[in-house]
Amino acid sequence: MTPGSDSELDISQVVAFWTIEAEEALRVAEHLVEKADYSYALFFGHLAVEKILKALYVFRQGQHAPPLHNLVRLARVADLNVDEKAAEKLAIVSAFNLEARYPDFKRSFREICTPDYTAQQMSMIKELMQWLRSQLPSSVA
Repeated sequence: MTPGSDSELDISQVVAFWTIEAEEALRVAEHLVEKADYSYALFFGHLAVEKILKALYVFRQGQHAPPLHNLVRLARVADLNVDEKAAEKLAIVSAFNLEARYPDFKRSFREICTPDYTAQQMSMIKELMQWLRSQLPSSVA
C-alpha cells in the first residue's frame, strides 16, 4: 500500500485533525455572525458539522472519510443512530452548503439570513455539534 493509505492510517491523528478543523470552522462561523455576514456564517456552520461528522466516520469506520457534503448521508455512513428529528436538522444545515455557495441560491439565501434566523440556525448547529462531539471519546472531543 502507498503511504497515507487506510492500512497505515493513524486513527487518533486523523480524528484529531477533523475535530480541530470542526472547531475552527465553528469559530469562523461565530466571527462571521459578529460581522453580520450571516449567510457565510451558516455556510461555515455547515462545514463545522461536516468536519465533526468526518471525525466520527474515521473513528467508527477506521478509514478516511468519504468526500460527502450531505450531512444526513455522512451521518448514516458513519453508522450514527440518526432519528427523524436529527435527520431533519442535518438536512436543514446541509442546505446551507448549497445556498451560500452557488450564485443562483446565494442572493435569495442572503435575504432569508436575518439576524434572528441566523441566531436560530447557529443555535441548532451548536446543538448538533454538542451531540456529535458526545459520540466521540472524551480524549478527542
